[in-house]
Amino acid sequence: MASGEVSHANVSAEVAARSAAELPLGTVITNSGRISAARYPGDAPTTPPFSKKDLIALDDTLKAASEKALVRFSVYIGDLDGDLDASARAVLAKAPEPAHGTLIAVSPNTRDVVIVSGSEVSSRVNDRVAALGVTAAVTGFRQGNLIDGLIASLRVMATAAAAG
Repeated sequence: MASGEVSHANVSAEVAARSAAELPLGTVITNSGRISAARYPGDAPTTPPFSKKDLIALDDTLKAASEKALVRFSVYIGDLDGDLDASARAVLAKAPEPAHGTLIAVSPNTRDVVIVSGSEVSSRVNDRVAALGVTAAVTGFRQGNLIDGLIASLRVMATAAAAG
């Protein structure tokens, strides 16, 4: 093998060379065969941060929790500006049926978790239930799994809200 050539266990050199020529600017095929791409500042990622399996599990849990507790649960993952509670309430206000909803808002960059509830469900999804939800979420987050933490939080809160 000449210097600079790349050998792929499952991909011939011809296929790798042809594939590399078709890749967009800033993209390469690594030695392991994985495609690595650079983005310009401000460009949005082209792939979602979660796997399809994780998204399906979260969606199924949102549906089950909402049906069990008769509360419209929502999840927001992103930056919360300034007053965390006010930011979370602004996000909840944009959700379907906000008066009957509860939002779990997670700001990964600042490591904040905020749970807010609409006026019609605040007696069942109260501060005690929200605290249980945060505790369940943080346990998963500490293990490095955002989706597992959200799923645990939803299950705990749905059970507590249904009982209350």
